[in-house]
Amino acid sequence: MKRRNFLKKVSIATATLPAITMSACNSAPKSEFPPKKTQLPRRRGFNLLNMFLPIGNTFKGSGNYGLGPFQEEDFEIIKSWGFDFIRLPLCYWCWSDEHDWFRLDEKALKQVDQAVEWGRQYGIHININFHRAPGYCVNPDPIIKPQTHLFRDEAPLEAFCYHWAHFAERYKSYSNNEVSFDLINEPPSRMRDGYVKAMRAGIKAIRDVDPKRLICVDGFNYGKESLNEFANVENFYQSARGYTPAEITHFRAIWMPPHIRDFPAEHLKWPLNYKGIKYDKQYLRDMYKKNWDEWEKLGGSVHVGEMGCHNHTPAPVMQAWLKDLLDVYKERNWGWACWRLRGALGVIDSNRPGAKYENFRGAKLDREMLEILKQG
Repeated sequence: MKRRNFLKKVSIATATLPAITMSACNSAPKSEFPPKKTQLPRRRGFNLLNMFLPIGNTFKGSGNYGLGPFQEEDFEIIKSWGFDFIRLPLCYWCWSDEHDWFRLDEKALKQVDQAVEWGRQYGIHININFHRAPGYCVNPDPIIKPQTHLFRDEAPLEAFCYHWAHFAERYKSYSNNEVSFDLINEPPSRMRDGYVKAMRAGIKAIRDVDPKRLICVDGFNYGKESLNEFANVENFYQSARGYTPAEITHFRAIWMPPHIRDFPAEHLKWPLNYKGIKYDKQYLRDMYKKNWDEWEKLGGSVHVGEMGCHNHTPAPVMQAWLKDLLDVYKERNWGWACWRLRGALGVIDSNRPGAKYENFRGAKLDREMLEILKQG
């Protein structure tokens, strides 16, 4: 779709949303909440980070395709373990240009095509997410300082809608069982009105091309809190997060603030008692109840797009926390996606202290963590 044609179809100023019924999705088990406007299967799986960032520490233009092409083996492994969900957090710099938002690199986009097709082949739902979009990323680049903001300015919002309209056209032949869209990763704890406006515009841009596409938006405040403003939208759900408490999940993570990064190792255990607060399974229950019950009582559906624990947290602590977290998700009938399959928060080659690894296809598999995930 050319830019001039796109601008004729999409009005960013007014993003009204049609009422649409969801097609081709299995019904989820009953819960204590009212019937959902959009029934979601309880899908579980992993994030694959192959196009999470361009190669290198700074942007060098399109043609730098992140961590490398998606690998069919990852899809086969995930399916063989019994999981059915893959989230693809994508950086638009992989197929576009910070200085020319309307330029699309077909070579890079074909890598996304391949991932989507492998999802269809292996019976795995593919959730396409923009981790970085024009005007916003939860992880600011240390070199590139955008002059505009997606949740404030019209120029990046126009480009954001243009990209999503292109993806809608590209994957309109896939059913909602096969593909869904997650518009932008983790909005901040401010600019709520601007975020809601941008997401409504993105939804409209997609629905103008593919009226029945299954869409989700991340909860407000980095995915922690529901946005009840979207209660009237069908074929829709919200994406929550599983990174609480950060003292456990992001222990020694270099990108975190000092009070998390330098949390005293002697206090690192689960349940965690720290500064007068007891973090345990009940704490997690109460947190999700506070932040998400109202949304579900309005008929809204929830999936946890990211959850996990950084590899500096020793295996016994991670395992105890993870069991409780997954128990809470099971109680609420929520699906989830572990951040990631391979690497620091994953089950393969995580290099976690105290983990018992076994050889697996030339890599190191944390079997105990995998079994906890499978039971969850």
